[in-house]
Amino acid sequence: MSDPREISFAGTFVSSAFAACLAELCTIPLDTAKVRVQLQKKTNIEEGAHVPKYRGMLDTVATIAREEGLEALWKGVVPGLHRQFLYGGLRIGLYEPVKAFFVGSEYVGDVSLFQKIVAALITGALAIVVANPTDLVKVRLQAEGNLLPGVPRRYSGALNAYYTIIKQEGLAALWTGLGPNIARNAIINAAELASYAQVKETILKIPGFTDTIFTQLLAGLGAGFFAVCIGSPVDVVKSRMMGDSIYKSTFDCFIRTLKTEQGPLAFYKGFLPNFGRLGMWNAIMFLTLEQAKKFFVTVD
Repeated sequence: MSDPREISFAGTFVSSAFAACLAELCTIPLDTAKVRVQLQKKTNIEEGAHVPKYRGMLDTVATIAREEGLEALWKGVVPGLHRQFLYGGLRIGLYEPVKAFFVGSEYVGDVSLFQKIVAALITGALAIVVANPTDLVKVRLQAEGNLLPGVPRRYSGALNAYYTIIKQEGLAALWTGLGPNIARNAIINAAELASYAQVKETILKIPGFTDTIFTQLLAGLGAGFFAVCIGSPVDVVKSRMMGDSIYKSTFDCFIRTLKTEQGPLAFYKGFLPNFGRLGMWNAIMFLTLEQAKKFFVTVD
């Protein structure tokens, strides 16, 4: 049985891309803080202080603003918007068509959680293959603050970063970290899309709750929490591979991190800033998406 209220792929893509870009603009300072904490190695300490330079989300944000200026918190926003337009639009825009492929266009009834997860894994992976260059440039620009004092900055901006990477490292370098990036984004996409629907459905079963903005905000925060819990280890590996060229492979990055730092806990570095960012990001994105899609709905 078809839904009388339908939305085209183009409508879903535009709605998703707009919602993702708005969420990115609102949360990029927290994402910058997250990347700095994740790239911070155990030996990367302030001279003579024997303590990490960055300690927590708010301290990281304050330190970056104090030492580099407020504008540094928005480093990477241009490729970040490039990424969200492509990745955000594709991962959600393709979700319903891929899900329909598994169950069939004439399927009647609820789609199983397993099928939803598989569809989200596939769309997350496909979308990030297209968007990986934008993700790489975003992380490289955000990581600039980790350079030692006096060391010149590698890139003057997003377009210069694309050009410099291609010139110095080759076109294929734009897909550096693709393996962990596919793993991270496929997993997080599945966690976000499946958990948002599940959390929202659970909330709506509570007496007094309806499909309001408050319910959508709670569901978005829930989706962000599950995404961080599941995706944090691959997120750390992805950030390090994209931010530092010393790693030979995903496995090499994983083993080095495990051996040289505090064991498995190293993969949850920046957990709080990551959740602060991703929880807020999901709340803004899903709320905006639900409202934006109303403009593209057609009623048969």
